[in-house]
Amino acid sequence: MFSDRTNWKLSKNRLTETLELVRASDRSVTDLTTSNPTRIGLQYDASAILRSLASPKSLDYDPQPRGLAEARAAVVAYYKADHGVKVDPESLILTTSTSEGYSFVFRLLCNPGDELLIPTPSYPLFEFLADLQDVKLVPYPLIYDHGWHVDFPSLHKALTKRTRGVVVVHPNNPTGSFVTEPEQKALNRFCADAGLSLIVDEVFLDYGHDESLRQTFAGNHDALTFTLSGISKISALPQMKAAWIVISGPQAALETARERLEVISDTCLSMNAPVQWALPVLLEERNSVQRQLLNRVATNLSELDRQLIAYKACQRLRVEGGWYAVLRVPAIESDEDLAVRLLRDESVLIHPGHFYDFPGDGYLVISLIAPEGDFTRGVQAMLSSIRQ
Repeated sequence: MFSDRTNWKLSKNRLTETLELVRASDRSVTDLTTSNPTRIGLQYDASAILRSLASPKSLDYDPQPRGLAEARAAVVAYYKADHGVKVDPESLILTTSTSEGYSFVFRLLCNPGDELLIPTPSYPLFEFLADLQDVKLVPYPLIYDHGWHVDFPSLHKALTKRTRGVVVVHPNNPTGSFVTEPEQKALNRFCADAGLSLIVDEVFLDYGHDESLRQTFAGNHDALTFTLSGISKISALPQMKAAWIVISGPQAALETARERLEVISDTCLSMNAPVQWALPVLLEERNSVQRQLLNRVATNLSELDRQLIAYKACQRLRVEGGWYAVLRVPAIESDEDLAVRLLRDESVLIHPGHFYDFPGDGYLVISLIAPEGDFTRGVQAMLSSIRQ
């Protein structure tokens, strides 16, 4: 009765089962996995946000496959102001989420069974998106040596006749590593030589920990490039469902991609009008909320490093951006066993590394945006438990 593409293992994992048991016992859980910015105590300009959603223009239905011109202009202004890049509004397509953006690009590039190269470690959502589009994901590793780096020999080995593109996450989630300029040039050469496209996820681009300007792929022209981002992270407003695809690259390929993506978007119908008309205000919110988040990340990262001084067996791996930190811990038990034990005994929720396809046991992933008091208590309980 059901398609093979949805034949996922839907049984609960041990961590989820344990979390339900702990919460059912009325114990308070310290969540070191939190990724929802609307529930961590940030201050938003609530009145401005709510007023922006009440435009009378929203009562008119004006289906534009690429998105309303005024909304796209706001995104163009963001790239110019924050990243010094001129984006052609005609090469910009609004979507309701980066997930929808991925689905559009996967459909554009791939026939059923075609392949995309994807970094590991990386976010588990990709597997579900690929399954729904009948696409096969082929991993290429990021290797750690005083920082994370693309393993280009493995990338070349992963190439087959069915490869259609390379997925890049800039900065990566959860490693927090940016693609360097030499790596970008090498990726462009690789894609140009093999006739591939680049699919670049930049949702955390604005969250570099050193606050230096990081180059966006939205201005990349040496390979056909699809840059995905949105206000879920830029303005910490995931509930507003506004994202986009920026198309760049060689002119002939760019024009063909733009025409075909417009048809795909038109078939799915345009995103909702209230959020499109509100987009200039929603993007403006970044000027306040990003500072709050960067301060939270810096404070929590400093606290983590302070506590780690007393635990020589645990190491924080280098992180350059984003909202997460990766810990290397003694692999005396599986990551899942450790995560379950921490939750059961200490009421501290962390993510085991295998959730993100780390190469083996001994990796934990924690959020850096948890409220500072929760973070301090959670890290202390976590490290004390690991030492036992």
